[in-house]
Amino acid sequence: MPLSEDNILLNLLVETVATIPLNTIEFDRLSITALQYLLSCTYEKEMTFATSEYEVFRYSAILAAKRVSGDAYNSIMERLPTLEQIKNSFQLEDKFITDRIIPAKVILSVYRLKALSDNLELSDVRGRSIYKFNYVWDESACGSNLIIEDNGQIVQAANNCDVHQNVGAKIALENKGIFEWDIIIEKTCDYAWIGVCASENFSYETFAGAQLTGWVLGSGGYFCNPKNSVYYCPSFHKDGTRITVHLDMNKRTCAFTINGTKCREVSEWKNLASNLYPVVSLKYPGRFRIQPHRKN
Repeated sequence: MPLSEDNILLNLLVETVATIPLNTIEFDRLSITALQYLLSCTYEKEMTFATSEYEVFRYSAILAAKRVSGDAYNSIMERLPTLEQIKNSFQLEDKFITDRIIPAKVILSVYRLKALSDNLELSDVRGRSIYKFNYVWDESACGSNLIIEDNGQIVQAANNCDVHQNVGAKIALENKGIFEWDIIIEKTCDYAWIGVCASENFSYETFAGAQLTGWVLGSGGYFCNPKNSVYYCPSFHKDGTRITVHLDMNKRTCAFTINGTKCREVSEWKNLASNLYPVVSLKYPGRFRIQPHRKN
């Protein structure tokens, strides 16, 4: 069936909502019909999905209970904590004990199943894990003189782009987890800048390193943020340079690898935001590619 404008809009909505953890969406913001459509479109699909299967179950159960009664809603909320609450809970109340103590026989059976099934890949996330998605540039988060090409993987500065402008990737890196991606400088420019930014109070028309919500490393070897500019690594001005960004949202730290050489964590960045996006800052004739990190 050819895609109508309505179908295209629905697909865009599904792709966008799929990248938002369900436990951050208020229960009156998503109807049961909308949730059902979202889950049917993302089940066993090669699509980024930010919510674990447990959290999908929890959200669905709570949404259904809310339709029944306030008592049902409160009861389910009490019995189904978030994964984060479970991880952080050290309570030994009776209702947790029976759920947490797993019989040795069950553990042994799971171990045997995994050992005997070489091709078995169990996942707690439908679609692609949030940490393994394809990074692409976002046309709605892009400087006016930058051009996005190759299905979102490449950003090219137009020949009238004589000052640094920025482009961010589509998906937010938030909560907990370790994220890694590569930036390949296919064509360098007068200082290339690679790093992360927040979406709040950030302009894509102005150099990222001059903004409080931008944290970038330049090809001159210095990292830059209005609060500090410090030498970090040898300069990298050649075409074909590969920079890997290592973002640890558990510790809220960032480090870089330049052409295979891992550098230290940027300890000076003590104010990284809780919601970040990959970002680059470039001018003509810069041409940068973004991709998931590929280990040599």
